[in-house]
Amino acid sequence: MSSTERTGLPEILYEDNHLIAVNKRPGDIVQGDKTGDAPLGDLLKAYIKEKYKKPGEVFLGVVHRLDRPVSGVVVFARTSKALARMNELFRERRTQKTYWAVVRTAPPQASGSLIHYLKKDEKNNKSRAYEQEVPGSSRAWLDYRLLGKSDHYYLLEVLPHTGRHHQIRVQLSTMGCPIKGDVKYGAERTNENGSIHLHARRLVFLHPVKKEEIILTAQPPDDPVWNYFSKSLSEGN
Repeated sequence: MSSTERTGLPEILYEDNHLIAVNKRPGDIVQGDKTGDAPLGDLLKAYIKEKYKKPGEVFLGVVHRLDRPVSGVVVFARTSKALARMNELFRERRTQKTYWAVVRTAPPQASGSLIHYLKKDEKNNKSRAYEQEVPGSSRAWLDYRLLGKSDHYYLLEVLPHTGRHHQIRVQLSTMGCPIKGDVKYGAERTNENGSIHLHARRLVFLHPVKKEEIILTAQPPDDPVWNYFSKSLSEGN
C-alpha cells in the first residue's frame, strides 16, 4: 500500500519540542523516493505546522530509517541541535534497538549470535552475506532468541549490534530463516499488502537535550499473525 492511499498519521509514540516518534506502518516511507509517495516527514511537518500554528517552514530531521515494508519505531528531530545529537548517538551505537521477526522455519538454536560480512549490491538494492570478509564488505553482528511459536511460524527477538543495509533480513535468511513475506531474501510468497513481518519493537536512548532515558515501544501491525504472537506473549505463553 502506498503512502498516498493512506489517511491520517501513524500512531505518535513520543512528542516534545525536540523529538517526535511514530509507529511506522508497513508501506510508509521515511524519506521521499522515486515513487513520489508522500514521506512520513512531510506528513509530520504538516501535523506540527497545524498543531502549533507555526508560520513558515517547519524543520524536521530524519534521524534513522526503516525499510518501506518494515514497521515500528521511527524518530525524527524537531531542531537542528537535536538532529546533530541524535545522529551522534546512532553513529556511536549508543542506542538499544529491539526487533521482532516472524519466520517460517525454526532457528537452529533457541538463541544465538550471527556474524557475517555483508556486501551491498547497489544495482539490485540487495545485500549478500559472506562467512569471511571480502572486498567491499562490512561486518554485521546480531543476537536473536526465540520468543514464541505457532502452528506455522516462529517469533524471533533480534538485537542488532551493527546497522548494515538489510542486515536483519539477510542474516536471518542466511541462517535459513527468511522473514515472512520477504521474497527478496528467500520467503516463498509475498504478504498481500506488500509488508514483511519485521517490526522495530523498541528503541532506547538518552534524550539529546533532557539527558533522560527514553524507551519507545511500538505495537506490531494489526494482522492475524502479529495478533496471535502479541496475545500469546501478553498471556505469558
